[in-house]
Amino acid sequence: MAAIAVGWREWAALPELGLPRLRAKLDTGARSSALHVERQWRFVEAGAPWVGFALVARLHAGEVEAAAAIVDERMVTDSGGHRTSRVFVRTKLRLAGIEREIEMNLADRCGMRFPLLLGRTALADAFVVDPAGSFLHRRRRMRRPPETPRDV
Repeated sequence: MAAIAVGWREWAALPELGLPRLRAKLDTGARSSALHVERQWRFVEAGAPWVGFALVARLHAGEVEAAAAIVDERMVTDSGGHRTSRVFVRTKLRLAGIEREIEMNLADRCGMRFPLLLGRTALADAFVVDPAGSFLHRRRRMRRPPETPRDV
């Protein structure tokens, strides 16, 4: 399958987390992907560690809560050189008509313009980033059927 060209920013979805539309920055300089969360909490489900989290997505009314199994916890270095321990989860990403499973960490990205950062591991083997492109894959709008004349 040939790689699909995407812009440096796109609309993406994380359907398993109840997030049908998020502004995403595609960053080939970042290895891992990150989702902004307002808060997170841990719990155990069927003997396995899970994380619950909440975020405010601009396109949704109010706060969205979701949960996912923890797949890892590791140190991540941000763009400012600060190292922090972050929880990693796996979920489905829908981007440019392609759906694939990705791994991402949960982070406080409150000072960032994009709640979702997609790093090169999420993009590998499926997408190529056009740094001059922006929102190349806008969500298609449903066409309304033509109106029928009303009988008077």
